[in-house]
Amino acid sequence: MMLQGVHLRKHFPATRGVTLGRSRGWIRALDGVSIEVAEGETVGIVGESGSGKTTLARLVLLLERPTSGTVLFDGQAVETFDRGDLARYRRAVQAVFQDPYSSLDPRMRVEHIVAEPLPSGNGGGRRHARERVAEVLHLVGLRRDSGALYPHEFSGGQRQRIAIARALVTTPRLVVLDEPVSALDVSIRAQILNLLKRLQDTLGLAYVMISHDLAAARYLATRLVVMYAGQMVETGPSEAVYADPLHPYTRALLSAALPLHPSARRQRIVLSGEVPNPASPPPGCRFHPRCPCAMPRCQTDEPTLREVRPGRITACHLY
Repeated sequence: MMLQGVHLRKHFPATRGVTLGRSRGWIRALDGVSIEVAEGETVGIVGESGSGKTTLARLVLLLERPTSGTVLFDGQAVETFDRGDLARYRRAVQAVFQDPYSSLDPRMRVEHIVAEPLPSGNGGGRRHARERVAEVLHLVGLRRDSGALYPHEFSGGQRQRIAIARALVTTPRLVVLDEPVSALDVSIRAQILNLLKRLQDTLGLAYVMISHDLAAARYLATRLVVMYAGQMVETGPSEAVYADPLHPYTRALLSAALPLHPSARRQRIVLSGEVPNPASPPPGCRFHPRCPCAMPRCQTDEPTLREVRPGRITACHLY
């Protein structure tokens, strides 16, 4: 397995006031989540705002350190990496962020933006970097000489292509896609998703896709992870989860998504209440205050993830 996250937890201190800075507990942004990403696959991570999706992505990108648990890359724990190992990891694991308008420095030419992740003193020099930039710009569907321009001279879709080129310039094995199409016009989203799929087929990339867009996740993801209140509630092959969701939260989440065909009929499940406060999650199953299938034990016993069908894992007392 290329990448593994094992029992990852990330708790942030909740402080009272800016000047006092006194801790008043912990915000459980992520609470015991394990994921696996194999070579060439796409793991889609979906859930409401506050479910812990972005925190999980930041742990994979080493932008945050876990409170507990570990990230393994090719079987080696990242906390054991030396400086050289960390440099190789950062080249192998890249990211494409949500907003192409804010993720690109408006004062830099595109060739410098795209070349930024390349290691300095890599032996090839400026000429090699310029050739590599031209190569990846062509790969994402832009002209090779686009590097001389500034970000404001491109449309939103073209800027996201530049962001993708920047992620590809180091020849990564895994790319974290943080809402890669949510800031784009609907007419452009399909182009970017098709580009990402083509690049995956051509380069053998693996993706971790964070998304609110369930249709986009279904299009790209080979495996789906559904999160709620900092925990994983269901995972399995993407098409199987969409066709037959097991967890009540997954059913409600997918019922709100647009159907693949206009004539398709789907019963809308409307949930009451809101996602629980991560500083004081409810006991037992965190979904039980909103769950239409809640039982008495759900209020006290926290369900554990278990394989209830081949390849289908969920955390629910119904099973």
